[in-house]
Parts: sequence; C-alpha cells; structure tokens
Amino acid sequence: MTQVNRLNGGQIDRNTTLNFRFDGRSYTAHPGDTLASALLANDVRLIGRSFKYHRPRGLLTAGSEEPNGLVELRSGARKEPNTRATTIEMFEGLEARSQNRWPSLKFDALAVNDMFSNFLSAGFYYKTFMWPAVFWEKLYEPTIRRAAGLGSLSMQEDPDEYDKGFRHCDLLIIGAGPAGLMAALTAGRAGSDVILADEDFALGGRLNSETLTIDDAAASDWAAQAVAELSALPNVRLMPRTTVIGAFDHGIYGAVERTGDHLPSLPAGKPRQILWRIYTQKALLCAGATERPIAFENNDRPGIMTASSLRTYANRFGVAASQRVAVFTNNDDGHRTAADLHAKGVKITAVIDVRKDAPISHDYEVLQGAQVTNTKGRLGLSFVEVALPDGSTRTLECGTLGVSGGWNPNVHMTCHQRGRPAWDETLAAFVPGADLPVGMSVAGAANGDMSTHGALRSGAEAAIAALGLTSAKPDLPEAEDAPIAQTPFWYVQGCKRAWLDQQNDVTVKDVRLSYQEGFRSVEHLKRYTTLGMATDQGKTSNIGGLAIMAELAGKSIPETGTTIFRPPYTPVPIATFAGRMKGKEFHPTRLTPSHHWAEERGAVFVEVGNWLRAQWFPLPGETHWRESVDREVRQTRASVGVCDCTTLGKIDVQGTDAAAFLNRVYANGFAKLAVGKTRYGLMLREDGMAMDDGTAARLAEDHFVVTTTTANAVVVYRHMEFVRQCLCPDMDVQLISTTEGWAQYAVAGPNSRKLLRKIIDPEFDISNEAFPFMACGTITVCGGLRARLFRISFSGELAFEIAVPSRYGDALMRRLMAEGEEFDVVPYGTEALGVMRVEKGHAAGSELNGTTTALNLGMGRMVSKKKDSIGSTLSEREALNQPDALMLVGIKPLEPENKVTAGGHLMNTDGPVDAAHDQGYVTSAVYSPILNSSIGLGLLKNGGDRLGEKMRLVSPLTDLTVEVEIVSAHFVDPEGERLRG
Repeated sequence: MTQVNRLNGGQIDRNTTLNFRFDGRSYTAHPGDTLASALLANDVRLIGRSFKYHRPRGLLTAGSEEPNGLVELRSGARKEPNTRATTIEMFEGLEARSQNRWPSLKFDALAVNDMFSNFLSAGFYYKTFMWPAVFWEKLYEPTIRRAAGLGSLSMQEDPDEYDKGFRHCDLLIIGAGPAGLMAALTAGRAGSDVILADEDFALGGRLNSETLTIDDAAASDWAAQAVAELSALPNVRLMPRTTVIGAFDHGIYGAVERTGDHLPSLPAGKPRQILWRIYTQKALLCAGATERPIAFENNDRPGIMTASSLRTYANRFGVAASQRVAVFTNNDDGHRTAADLHAKGVKITAVIDVRKDAPISHDYEVLQGAQVTNTKGRLGLSFVEVALPDGSTRTLECGTLGVSGGWNPNVHMTCHQRGRPAWDETLAAFVPGADLPVGMSVAGAANGDMSTHGALRSGAEAAIAALGLTSAKPDLPEAEDAPIAQTPFWYVQGCKRAWLDQQNDVTVKDVRLSYQEGFRSVEHLKRYTTLGMATDQGKTSNIGGLAIMAELAGKSIPETGTTIFRPPYTPVPIATFAGRMKGKEFHPTRLTPSHHWAEERGAVFVEVGNWLRAQWFPLPGETHWRESVDREVRQTRASVGVCDCTTLGKIDVQGTDAAAFLNRVYANGFAKLAVGKTRYGLMLREDGMAMDDGTAARLAEDHFVVTTTTANAVVVYRHMEFVRQCLCPDMDVQLISTTEGWAQYAVAGPNSRKLLRKIIDPEFDISNEAFPFMACGTITVCGGLRARLFRISFSGELAFEIAVPSRYGDALMRRLMAEGEEFDVVPYGTEALGVMRVEKGHAAGSELNGTTTALNLGMGRMVSKKKDSIGSTLSEREALNQPDALMLVGIKPLEPENKVTAGGHLMNTDGPVDAAHDQGYVTSAVYSPILNSSIGLGLLKNGGDRLGEKMRLVSPLTDLTVEVEIVSAHFVDPEGERLRG
C-alpha cells in the first residue's frame, strides 16, 4: 500500500501516476510532486544520516534550505550526490538513494559515533589525533578520510552537457512570490525588460503553500493568473527552475537554470543546466524568508519539521507528514499550520505555545506557556514530552512535530559584496542593511514585510522606484495584512544535545563550549563549531547559535554580530561552472584560416596556446616527421615556401600620438619611422626584462600595425592597454586587437617575389628598389581584394608576409599553392619555421622566457639612451649588466652525428659538472638539414667573447655529454644578403 499520507487537494496531477525508487524500493507519485513530498506521501520519514554522529534524520523543511534530506540521484556515470529531496522535481523512473550510511539506512554501523559524542564535541579535531605524531599519516588521516563526506562520486566522466549564456534586462527580479510577481507585473506592464527568476518549478512562492485569499480568490489562483499575464508580455522573461546564486560587480548576477534535471533523459545536444550571466540595470531581491526551528532536547528526530513546511506539503502537494501532528511555536504562524492541517482532516494532538497568552482554538488543544523538553523515537518521532507552566509534564503521542520559531528574511544576496544585515527587534531577525550591492533593492518578506499585503505593496513600490516608473501605480489586490505576533524564543533552557545545525551536528552544548574556550567572535564560533558551514549556509541554524552566544556573553544579538554570506546561494555542480569546457573543449580551439586546406593536405597539427597549427605536412612515403620537416626547410630555402602565421598577435595602433606611444612602449625608437616602413621592436617589462619582440609597420602617419609572438599576444595587448589608460592617459591613441581579423601568410624563399607577382595586382611594384627590406604597404590582390604586404623575414630568406581579411584566408592559401606549382612551392609548418628561425639566430619564446634582458639576447644596443621607455631605466641595473652576463650564442657539436639537447648545460672542457661551474644552457635545439647537423641557441656567460671555444654540453638527467663549439647564433647567411636581395 503506497501514498497512505495523501490528502485531498494540492497542485499535483492525480490523473497521472509516476514510478520512482528510493533505496531500491519502488513507490508511486504524481506530476507536481517533489521527491520529498512523494516520500512523505508513501510514509517514508527516515531519509538520511547526520554528518558526524550518523544520527537518523528526516526532512526538516520543504525548500532549498533543507539540511537533512540529501540523497544520491541516478546511477552510473550520471550519479549525483548531495541533492536536496525537497527541490527534486518528480519524473517517471526517478532513482534515489540515501547516503552517508553503511551498511543500510536503518542500521548504520557508524551510528556508534553517537555513543562517543562526548569525545567528538566541537573542536575535537583540533585536540585529538595529535599523538603519537607518526600515527597521523598511517592511521588517523586514512580513517578520517574514509568516514568523512556525505555522498559519493561515480568516479566516471559525466555524460551530460552543460552550457553558459548571457542575458540582459532593465530589472532582474529574484524570487516569484507575491512581492516578485507584483513587481514583475508593475514593471512589465510599463514596458520595461524584465527577467523573473525563481528556484522553484512552480512560480508563486508561499502563495502556493497557503490557504490565503487575494481579491476573494485562492492565493495560488491569483499567482497562476499573474504568471499567465506575465507569460504573454513580450518584454518579460520567466525563468522557473532558476536559482540566482550570486550578486557580482557592475550589476551582474549569476544564475543556474536547471533545464534538464526534471527530465528522465536529456534530448540529444541539450544541456542539463545552464549558467547564466545576467547583466542588469537594476535588481530586486524578493527571496522571501525562512522559518527557523527551536532548539530542544533530541529535536532532530525524523518527523520533527518546520511548521511552515507542513503547510506546504499539505496545501501544495496534498500530503500529511503523518496522521497525528503536534505544533511547537512562539508565534501565531504555528497556529496557522494547525488550522490548515485540521481542516484537511489531520489529527492535531496539541499546539504547544511558549506564550502564556497564546490564542485558543475550539478544534484542538492549545497548551499555553508550555515547552517541548524532549522527544522519543529512534528512527522516527513517536512521542514528545511537554513541560507545562505549573511544573508538571505531559507526554503526547504524535508522528510529526511542526516547529515554528519565527522567520528570518533571506538576506544572503545582500551580503555578497560585503554588506552587513541590520537587526530588527520587531521580527527578532536580521533584515537587509543599508550597504546593498549597487543597483539592488529588496522587497517582500526578504525586507521584513511578512504579510501578503505588505509583500504585494513593497514589490510594486520597489519596481516603481528602481526604474523610475512614476506613472505606474497599480491597484493592489486585497490581501491579508495581519501584524506579526511572536515572542522571541530560541531554545529550551536546560537542554544539552539540542540541535542547531542538523547537517553538521552542532548543538547548544557546542556553542557553550565555544564560549567557554574563548571562541566568542561570531567568526570564531562559526569555524570552531562548524555552525552554518554546511551546504545550507546556516539558513536554519545561524540565528539560534548567535542568540545562545549573545545570552552567554550578556549581550544583545546585534551586539554579538552576525556572519555574512558569499556565493553561491545554494550549491552548484562544478560541471555547471565548467559548462562545455571539458575534454576537448576544456579551452576554446582557434583554427587558422588555412586549417581546412591543411587538413586536406594531411597536416599534423599541434596546440599552440588555443590555436591549432599545422606542424608539418607529410607526403606519401615519408615515415618519420624529420623527413617531412627537412624537406620543407630545404624546399623553402631552395625555392619558396608558404606558412600560415595568422596566429601572430596583431594590434592596430591609431591616433595622432601613435608614434609617440610606441616610442614609449618599445625600447628602440619609433618616433621617426617613415610611413611605408616596418621596424623590428623589443618590448621590455617594467622591471627591465625582455617581454616580447615583434614588428611595427607604419601604414600612415597615425596608423601602425604591431605584431607580437603568438604566445604573448594577449599579454602584450593587455600591457599596451595598461600603458595607454594608466601611464599615458593624455595621449591620443587607440588600440584594437585584429589577430582574428586578418589572415596572414609568410611567403619565403628565393622565388617568393616571383610567386607574389602572380597574385598582387600589377599596379603595385614589389621590386627590391620599390619595395625594399622592411617595407610595408596596403595593396590589392587577385583583382581588387584589399590586402597588406610586409617585407620582413624570420627565416633569413627573401620573404614577405601578406595579409587579407580572414574570410578570404582559405582562398588565398589555395591560390598561392596553385600559382606556386611552377616554382615547386611547399607549405611548411611550425617545425620547419622553428628550424629556420634557429638557423638564422632569431630569439623566440624559449629565449624570451621572462628571465632574459636585451643584453642577454644580444640586443643591448636596441635599448635607446636617447628616450624614455617602459623598462629602460631598470634594464640598466648593475646586476643585469655584469661583464660575465649570459649572452645568446650558437652551439654546434664537434661531431655532426651528435645531438644538441634543449635544456642541456654548458660546462668547460675540464672541471667538475655541478651548478657552481655551470656556464650556461641551451634554450633551443633543432636539426639543420642545411648544415647537416644538430644545432642550437643558448645563453652563455660572456658568450660574445667566447666564439670558437670548445665546451661540454651535459645533461645529467639523460646521461648526455657532447663536445660542442660556440659559434655565432647566425648559422645561415650571417651577412643578411639573402633577405635583402
């Protein structure tokens, strides 16, 4: 027999039955249920075990504040631990299991911890497991790690998809209760762009849980009508199943939309959850309030719940937590629970009210001035003990006890930018303080307006004020406006093991111990006892703990203080933060314009930062990568080769002060660079170290194109923006990255000019006389396509770099290869590019490693003494200019068959091999098919004066010792005749 606790009514679809499983047993439910309501309907009260003592635990609440009802969902790779049963929307075939228990939920062996609770009190982990010290690693730590944690991971790759997105609005409303709905109606009717987000799958908030009326209709019906009207407004976006998790800078809010958690299986390609970044003009927090429990002895048994959650289960889900219910309260709201349940036929054993003037009911017994002092029932509540005002006690039989200690406004989001809440004596709770996140306002119960009318009024007024809607004054519907009537009551005197934080097993006794041992600051209390450090962030426990500490200290609660909150508002799966960035998509892959052509040619690709670049192009019959690379180098130097160098950073620098700006950024001079010329530049960091090298081409008086290394494209752009905005704010100069905007190809080799003449429009003269080395200009190609041409070379050969808009990059590559067939043109990849740059002696990433100076790289003369530039002064520090400073040199083995290894160290031919005698190291090493030898570049002490010296290249880790000769870094064409030809 199932669903024995079903009541009449509710917002569930009784015409459809859903099947689900919990801990291997089958049950039934209905659409509209949560897992929590379905379990209660089936009379399942025991849901899990507590973290430390493994005490039996059941549901405490009906919302995201739930500390106890954590379960594992699904199985296999899709298993998800620590999910709140109160927020899980029921679907056909749902599979859930209890967690943090062994071997079973009813019989948990680790419940023995409860018998040793005196040894496991607050701070025990600071005091125990200290001796003997050797036991920590071998015994204590492994044992603690096995016992720690709640749910378990599948240890398999999550097969689901996750995504990220961006949204914008005039007004973001967080929470779709009465305040949120009224605010959305007000702003939406006025034409503002509105986003209304709520964590529940049914919009309406507490209106769906109460028997109140609005405009003489059921509150839930009014909510449904409001949602229908909002759905029809084109300027309003409704986002159910969406939790706003944080308030960030500049009016940006993070939100997690659960797009697939309520589905048995996800449609192909659809995400399970989406992390939204919402940009707002204004935001309105209508997050409602959370009912707080009262602490008393053994108040954590399954069946002891907040009184408001009993109304939610009864009125919204048509479920009674049990057939006999008692209520323990300090306010009138607890009586509302008793009245609602009684009206639905549930037996009310009694209402125990701490107030001596509590209202009397003629339908059930009310015990005025009474307190619950203890409970019975190991795996579920069966009796409560009540202390009466005359000193006598009574034992009441009940399966459920609803507890109502008042309401705490949900101020969490107001604290996300270090704002602190303020104490409200009327509510006996913290309300939002004055220091709210920029653009945020608060309405409804979250702001202390606890009546329905107050929520509707404050929601409308807050929307009008936030957006300046002076003409929008809606007629408010009629609703209850009852004043708050409560007596602050936090815990029953004399109790010891009265539970405050039920997830972390923090008791009243633990707070007393914290005070006794000097941990009296609220932050120390939190960390010493772990109060409020559970996944619910203390939503049901913090105020009680603070009240007890205040009492012990003889202070008021506001004098004692409160902790503040940080994002996320509720736990978020790490996969949601990652989105699609996992596996191959862990970081974005950027493809060069010629990528698809290179794929067709069978290129082997290599990751270069986020770029995927062709490494070499193997031909049939080539069985080793070196064969391909050697061929590409030889063919390029013999005739012509083409390489896609789009990945080089490209920065447009424009403005009347562009030349002066570059003069400041680069160590060498640019102020007098002529239009139509390019100059190689060295950029220093502020500490004088070499940052990047590249070129700057002057296309017009006020227009330069700067190129950077691929690896430093972002770093250099960021550096230049810092200089522009912070160091030179008065300069007329603008920067924009155009790396992706232009496809750029290096065309190198003796026949490069001949090849380019076939595609460059005839009116442009690229002869050596008209377009000499380091020239640049705008041209057209292939009959009018705009392009840029640069006469620069990093291979040592006659070479050009030609750029066209990226969308024409693939076509240009195909045209170059077709026109170059008569010259035996060859595409070459990054390996051949690296070989030729080492043969020519160009410093690159391996040399520009952040620890080298211009002097080290043989570029000391490039640091101009005639002008100021970033890093030039600090580059002159004495320690960076020692006579024996490291200098860039070439390295060649005495025997060509021997190998030069990058990372190897240079030692004198005689003497020990150790760090004290280290003379330098190899930065780059390649095999040169031109020299038929392995060669390398390296940094050697006083290297400029040691050319021709014989040394040892050693690598102790690989047991390598090679005799080498120190030579000029320029192995090929040291005079530069080829590139100027």
